[in-house]
Amino acid sequence: MRLTLLVRGERTRLKLHADKHKLTLAVIAVSLLCLISSRSTSHPDEDFARVNFAKTGLEQQAQQVEELKTQTSQKLAGMTLKLADMQSHILRLDALGARLVEQANLNPEEFSFNQNPAMGGPEESTAFTINVTDDLINQMDQTLAVIQHKTQQLSALESLLMSHHITDQSRLTGRPVSSGWLSSHYGVRKDPFSGLPAMHKGVDFAGKEGDEIMATAAGIVTWADERYGYGNLVEIDHGDGLVTRYGHNKTINVKVGDVVTKGQAIALMGNTGRSTGAHVHYEVIQKGRQLDPLPYVYRE
Repeated sequence: MRLTLLVRGERTRLKLHADKHKLTLAVIAVSLLCLISSRSTSHPDEDFARVNFAKTGLEQQAQQVEELKTQTSQKLAGMTLKLADMQSHILRLDALGARLVEQANLNPEEFSFNQNPAMGGPEESTAFTINVTDDLINQMDQTLAVIQHKTQQLSALESLLMSHHITDQSRLTGRPVSSGWLSSHYGVRKDPFSGLPAMHKGVDFAGKEGDEIMATAAGIVTWADERYGYGNLVEIDHGDGLVTRYGHNKTINVKVGDVVTKGQAIALMGNTGRSTGAHVHYEVIQKGRQLDPLPYVYRE
């Protein structure tokens, strides 16, 4: 196939001949020129759209940064308040610990509640600047270490106080009544029923029927029932072979197996059993042998 292009003018005449192959190459060349021309020249609307899109993205990022800043500020404020609360808690622990040490008559140098715990370690690198968050976290770590130290001190103090309390509770002292009078001593006396000399293996405290009878030390109830001669009897084992008995009660407030504390009301004064009036018969038994209770009654 052959194509002839004839161009005529007033003074010129041009005649071109092109076959199919050359014509195809020419069309392709023209198309490429048009495509390149369209790519290299952008429309103003497209440029505006691209700028506006980038601007919107930056605004969204700025908003996200602002929200993150607000959240971080709130978290830092919360951490600061928590740290202040922890520090005030330490002050209260210091005051409590110092007061307990004073009340227990302990050596205050062994419980230094008003001093920070001794700590140490190798110096760490400070090549970078500590920011606010790192500073707060470090303060919290230090405060937690102080709290742990104070807690250990209080635990040790509690153990000592409990030990003192148990020792004081198990120590046999005082009278089994809060009111009344000593009506009969320990030893040989005239029997109130037969009139003959007889061994009295306890002491009697007289009072009004219904008065409270109290344990003279902490222990475990081993008898809480009627027994011949004693009437309604309470017997308490205080450990180390030491036992006390409380006889002639009107009523009994405890039962076998109960753990009682010093000063606890275990019965009400009565006139049961071999008795001539309202009183409590009080005995102290050491390893099966009755002792004179008066040294324990007036024991300090």
